[in-house]
Amino acid sequence: MTDIPADQPASDARAKRNVAILVLAQAVLGAQMPMIFTIGGLAGQSLASNVCFATLPISMIVLGSMISATPMSSFMQHYGRRAGFFAGALGGAIGAVIGAWGLYISSFPLFLVGSFLTGVYLSAQGFYRFAAADTASDSFRPKAISYVMAGGLASAIIGPQLVKVTADAMVVPFLGTYLAVIGVNLIGSLLFLGLQIPKPPVPSADAPKGRSRGELLKTPRVAVAIICAMVSYALMNLMMTSAPLAVVGCGFSQNWAADVVTAHVLAMYVPSFFTGHLIARFGVERIVAAGLVILAAAGIVGFTGVTLTNFFGALVLLGIGWNFGFIGATTMLAGAHSPAERGRVQGLNDMIVFGCVTMASVASGGLMNCSGGTAVEGWTAVNVAMAPFLALAGGALIWLALRPRDPARG
Repeated sequence: MTDIPADQPASDARAKRNVAILVLAQAVLGAQMPMIFTIGGLAGQSLASNVCFATLPISMIVLGSMISATPMSSFMQHYGRRAGFFAGALGGAIGAVIGAWGLYISSFPLFLVGSFLTGVYLSAQGFYRFAAADTASDSFRPKAISYVMAGGLASAIIGPQLVKVTADAMVVPFLGTYLAVIGVNLIGSLLFLGLQIPKPPVPSADAPKGRSRGELLKTPRVAVAIICAMVSYALMNLMMTSAPLAVVGCGFSQNWAADVVTAHVLAMYVPSFFTGHLIARFGVERIVAAGLVILAAAGIVGFTGVTLTNFFGALVLLGIGWNFGFIGATTMLAGAHSPAERGRVQGLNDMIVFGCVTMASVASGGLMNCSGGTAVEGWTAVNVAMAPFLALAGGALIWLALRPRDPARG
């Protein structure tokens, strides 16, 4: 099915169809992310010559996502969402092929190359939420974004369970998991054949160009939305990346680590069934603020102990806090720019967000494995590191709330 004409009137009937497809894509294709995040650090630990670099494969995924965010946004602006999502799935499949080969020949550098290309998929997945808003009315937009994010609920179950089945299915540990990721990308990409999102019209010479990237960053509402998204996502990644290493390092099994990740990803996406309604009722700023408070609570629970109860409690709170903070920030950003600025601001947002997530994932491995002599000390350092960034996002949100809003500029 081809993209429909750009001048066809938007309707929530069409938006709901697109949302349904994107929910399925989030569920099927999105399953690869909890799969890789569950085993990425463990596989890196088995391949790296220095355990401080154990989480580097996950860092490379996020780095790949950061670098491809702006090109992916421009590609979608020219060729449509569907073409971009196919390209993302292709990147995920190729990354899994190279990652599997790296595991097979015990090559850490090759494994890192595969991880980097997996970031192309992660970048494309990040645009699912924006695609949900493309054809939605103003009233349906926060719900559309929220519902698409809720598709991760199924991926939270599918991904870690596939890890349990595939991680030790072959002589080379985790090789079966990466082979399964190839299949997930190839099968899941077929869903995009039914997507109905118009290609952006080619602007005329005298069409409004919108604000430059520099001007957008100086727009208070855009800047605060990016800061809150950046902090929510980076802190979630900081803690989640180290969690499997901490669980195993504190004497629990690999299956327990997978279950902790399952609980975390469920907590990331279950609230999506009502986050959009909460935003519509209480306002986006209050929901983002609630997300930051819950992220702080996750750090406190993680700091106070290393029992399974602490791990499950901290990671569940982490997921809920990310959901409120990130969906809220996405909704704030979606309402702060014009259609002409869409590709520019979305690419800029994801480049900054995933750049900070890359640094968080690199720091996660260093804090976890190299900041103390034990897994307990490393895990404590990870949780303490959250505090200054939460203060940054909270301060930015308070500043936005106290200043008078310019409806024309955000």
